[in-house]
Amino acid sequence: MIATEPLSDAIWEEIGLAERQTFSDWRHLIIYGQRTADGRLAFGGRGAPYHFGSRIKPEFDRDDKVHVELRKTLIELFPVLASAKFTHRWGGALGVSRDWFASVGHDRDRKLAWAGGYVGDGVGSANLAGRTLAELLTGQSTDLTRLPWVNHRSRSWEPEPFRWVGANVGLRTMSAADAEEERTGRSSRRARVFGRFIGH
Repeated sequence: MIATEPLSDAIWEEIGLAERQTFSDWRHLIIYGQRTADGRLAFGGRGAPYHFGSRIKPEFDRDDKVHVELRKTLIELFPVLASAKFTHRWGGALGVSRDWFASVGHDRDRKLAWAGGYVGDGVGSANLAGRTLAELLTGQSTDLTRLPWVNHRSRSWEPEPFRWVGANVGLRTMSAADAEEERTGRSSRRARVFGRFIGH
């Protein structure tokens, strides 16, 4: 993600997000943004590469190429931001289950509880997962413990090196599909074909 300096009311009016609306679009490599409480535009998206063996390192969270591409995309959407200062940038690991379905569960016999697979929606999902886990652990039967994600089991991802190849080919394929759709105005066949392999 990246964030601008606090923006003027005039810029917010021009952008059209004066009421702190959130936004996204129909890209295959998802983007999203929102006005923050202190008047910045926080903007994020996918595009960071998958690292072999699901490695996580702090330096992966500050990939210059990803942040430059995010800034370029945001300015394409809102040209008025071309002269704005970008003051923050950050990243983090993305937990993606094989079927893109988050889950929360409790196995009483194994004394094991879990929550995860939020696929980038962790801020809201983690809160709901925590409340659901609390009710599962205390043995309650409620609307939360009957949600479809409770005790859902996703199949495992393919082993390496297939996972690394697939994830990075997918990133390039969906990026190319976005460029193709922007150029032609038509739905990308390559995105439809590849989407079958990733559960979309």
